[in-house]
Amino acid sequence: MALKTHNYLMKTFSSRLFFVLAAATAATLLVSCAVQRPVPPGDRKALACTLPGSCVDSLGMGGLTPLKYRDTPAQAQAQLERTLKTFPEAKISHTETLTTQAIFTTPAGFRDQVDFQIDPLAQSIDFRSRSLFGLFDFGKNRSRMEEFVKRFQTVE
Repeated sequence: MALKTHNYLMKTFSSRLFFVLAAATAATLLVSCAVQRPVPPGDRKALACTLPGSCVDSLGMGGLTPLKYRDTPAQAQAQLERTLKTFPEAKISHTETLTTQAIFTTPAGFRDQVDFQIDPLAQSIDFRSRSLFGLFDFGKNRSRMEEFVKRFQTVE
């Protein structure tokens, strides 16, 4: 009898533990998929990638450099927005003076967040492109930003 009770308690405990772990994992995934607020203007360090397997930026050693512009910051921001419109998978989610945030949705449904920050003194635009799900992006953020740089230089 004691053995049956012990087995019953172990099964109940195991199923409850599994449920708690599954709920915690789901909550962690949902939080990690959440879109973050745009980076405040002037906070370049906030653009730095923390997970290099699923993120690229123009600040680190990844070989991507900030975008350069010649006109006013307002004209640069307008050029950013025109360039974003050339990507059908992009949707501008937030824009304010000197910052723009866009969400790119891949054909498989994965979402990536791209933040741009205009530096008026350097006449450059820093950026970060990061996956909102997963720890590895198979190079998608890098290839997207390389293509973005090309289009930014030629968009009218």
